[in-house]
Amino acid sequence: MGSIKMFLGIFVLVGGVYVGAKVIPPYFENYQFQDAVKDEATRDSYAAKSESAIQDSVFKKAQEYDIPISHDAIHVEHQGNQFSGTIIISAPYVVHIDLPGYPMDLHFDASTQNKDRNY
Repeated sequence: MGSIKMFLGIFVLVGGVYVGAKVIPPYFENYQFQDAVKDEATRDSYAAKSESAIQDSVFKKAQEYDIPISHDAIHVEHQGNQFSGTIIISAPYVVHIDLPGYPMDLHFDASTQNKDRNY
């Protein structure tokens, strides 16, 4: 009976490590991508970049972090004057994870809204 409990404990431990190895990396990549999107919005609030240029920059960052998002799914809106105003970036995406017997989709939304203090 003791050896069955030991094998069951090892099985649960190995299963937990496997699930963690599959699920944790997408959350870490989302954290990095979210930080990059916020940084992009902050920098572009004071630059003369067009919405399409910001979209291209965010898409490039998504490719660096292996984020499964299409170029068209990234929405950028600039409200107010150039060099001031508000930059709104929205980048929703889904990561599919195939776990044995339990496939799952993780929904992320790397979005930010950077407001100028004078706006």
